[in-house]
Amino acid sequence: MNIESALLIRLLLSLVAAFVISFVSTPVVKSFAQRVGAMDVPGEARRVHDHPIPRMGGLAIFLGFLLSVILFAQIDRPIRGILIGAVVIVATGAVDDLISLRAVVKLALQFLAAVIAVAHGVVIDVVMNPNVFAGAEHISLGILGVPITLLWIVAVTNAVNLIDGLDGLAVGVSMIASVTMLAVAVVVAEPNVAVILACLAGACIGFMPYNLNPAKIFMGDTGALLLGYVLSTMSVVGMFKFYAIVSFLVPVLALAVPILDISFAFTRRILRGQNPMTPDRGHFHHRLLDMGMSQKQAVSILYTISIILGVSAVVLATTGELKILFLAAAFCLAAVWGLHIAEKYRQHHREQEHEKD
Repeated sequence: MNIESALLIRLLLSLVAAFVISFVSTPVVKSFAQRVGAMDVPGEARRVHDHPIPRMGGLAIFLGFLLSVILFAQIDRPIRGILIGAVVIVATGAVDDLISLRAVVKLALQFLAAVIAVAHGVVIDVVMNPNVFAGAEHISLGILGVPITLLWIVAVTNAVNLIDGLDGLAVGVSMIASVTMLAVAVVVAEPNVAVILACLAGACIGFMPYNLNPAKIFMGDTGALLLGYVLSTMSVVGMFKFYAIVSFLVPVLALAVPILDISFAFTRRILRGQNPMTPDRGHFHHRLLDMGMSQKQAVSILYTISIILGVSAVVLATTGELKILFLAAAFCLAAVWGLHIAEKYRQHHREQEHEKD
C-alpha cells in the first residue's frame, strides 16, 4: 500500500468515526440538555425560532472530534495544547449555555484557551509580504507573532459564534471550512493536520441532521466556540507556516463568511456608538431573512458562498491540471446553486402573491 492510499484510508476512518460518534451521541446530549434546563427560549428580536429548543449540542461534536483525534491523529505538543484549550472552550460554552456568562468573562476564558495553544507552540511566525515588488516573499513577525496569533484565535472563535443564528448555518459553514483546509493540507503534505480536520468535518456532519431546519437541537456556544477555536488554531498549525500567498489566503478564504460578518458587525456597531459586543439583527443571515427568504434559502446562499471561496482556496494551493479541474468544479457548482436559489426565491414570491390574491 502506498503512502497516498494509506493516508486516504486514515482520513476516511477519521471522518467516519467522528461522524458516527457525533451522530449517535447527539440524542443523548439532547436529553441531557433538556434535563439540566439548557434550553434556547425565543424572545429577542434577533432570534428566529418560535419555541424552546435544547442547546449544548456542541458536546456531541466535541465528543466525536476528540475521540477520533485520539484514535487516528498524532498528538504532538501543539496538538496537545489545542486539545487542552478546546476543553477550556467547551467548558466555557457549556456553562454559558446553562447560565449565560457575562461577555467579558467569556472573552477572558477564550483568551485563556488561546494562550494555552500559543504556549504549546501554536504561533504565527511569518506572514505573506504585502509588497509584491519586494524581494522577500514573507515577513518574520518575531515577538509580534504571539499577540497576532492570540487575536486571530479569539477573533475567529467569536466570528463562528456570531453566525450561529440560523438552523445549520454555523455547523455547515464550519464543515465546509474544515474540508477546504483538509484538502489544502493534503496538497501541501501536512497529513496529520488533514486527519484532525477530517475528524472535525466528520463530527460536524454527524450533528447536521439534527441541526438543519427545522432544528431539533442547537449546538449553542458549546459547539460554536469549539468550532471557531479548532478552525483558527488548526489554520495556524497547518497553513500560516508556509511563506507563499497560500499561507495567508487559504484560512481567510476558508473562513471568509464568519470573518466578514464579524468585521461588518463590529464596524457597524462602533459607527453607531455601540459596544461592538452588543448583539443586533444586522448579520448576513438576518439581512437575507429580511429580504423575504426562508431559513433554508438564506443558509443555502451562505453555504454556496463558503463552498465557492473554499474551492478558490484549494485552487490557490494546486497547479496545472488540478487547478483547472477545481476551477471548473467551482463554476459548475456556483451555477447549479445559483439557479436553485433563484428558483426557490421566485417560488417564494409567487406563493406570497398567491396569498395576497
